[in-house]
Amino acid sequence: MSSHMAGLGLDKMKLGNPQSFLDQEEADDQQLLEPEAWRTYTERRNALREFLTSDLSPHLLKRHHARMQLLRKCSYYIEVLPKHLALGDQNPLVLPSAVFQLIDPWKFQRMKKVGTAQTKIQLLLLGDLLEQLDHGRAELDALLQSPDPRPFLADWALVERRLADVSAVMDSFLTMMVPGRLHVKHRLVSDVSAAKIPHIWLMLSTKMPVMFDRKESAAHQDWARLRWFVTIQPAASEQYELRFRLLDPRTQQECAQCGVIPVAACTFDVRNLLPNRSYKFTIKRAETSTLVYEPWRDSLTLQTKPGPLEGPTLSHSVREMIF
Repeated sequence: MSSHMAGLGLDKMKLGNPQSFLDQEEADDQQLLEPEAWRTYTERRNALREFLTSDLSPHLLKRHHARMQLLRKCSYYIEVLPKHLALGDQNPLVLPSAVFQLIDPWKFQRMKKVGTAQTKIQLLLLGDLLEQLDHGRAELDALLQSPDPRPFLADWALVERRLADVSAVMDSFLTMMVPGRLHVKHRLVSDVSAAKIPHIWLMLSTKMPVMFDRKESAAHQDWARLRWFVTIQPAASEQYELRFRLLDPRTQQECAQCGVIPVAACTFDVRNLLPNRSYKFTIKRAETSTLVYEPWRDSLTLQTKPGPLEGPTLSHSVREMIF
């Protein structure tokens, strides 16, 4: 009877403590394997564990997912650079602005379409590579958690091949994170007789998304103060486009409660709003001739505060929009 109870106690210990159960499994495996095989098994298993906790850790994958979400919100531009500047030479032998004047406008528009397509494809490929990394880690982690020693002994060549594949995917992902050079098949300069035409490179560049400061943006009775910032990057002198519109207008006059406001700062007060109503605001950079792809813009909905009760003669008055 006592031995039976002791057995039950051992079973309870194993069920209540999974690590004790795994330790017991490893002890059983060690008894079944020859010393040399056991040494090989533990070395290879430790190598796999090291890979999954350093090169492909959950924290690292989480950071890559966050970076991917950020890239999907970025703005993408085409840059025209002489080759010496594209390669990092800061000696301004030929300024980019001067090179831009030499480019055929029609050919440049074609290259912008190429840049748009390349950016979209690059984002799709990045998403696919990140998904492969997620699946690869899950697959390798399942091997690590399995008590079966065969993957680390007779089938180790397959595991090594899988590790190499996952490492190659990681390298491709990191390389593709940075927008690169656009491949130009034809000359962008039409005037072939122009003297000293530099070798031109077209590069894709990224600007971080513009986002509303939700702590500092607020609506009052008949106006709203909007503030925004550029993610990660320090504030720079840029032109922005602030849009607003009244949600659910009730009259024809209320349909005019909307507008597009060019702003050269990171804050703006929108006046002459209706009290106790909801407005949607959006912010983006002002469009330039070099923009090739902008898949996202931030939006914010604010409700103005209630105002004093209006008399019958004032309830349908038209408010003049002043900016």
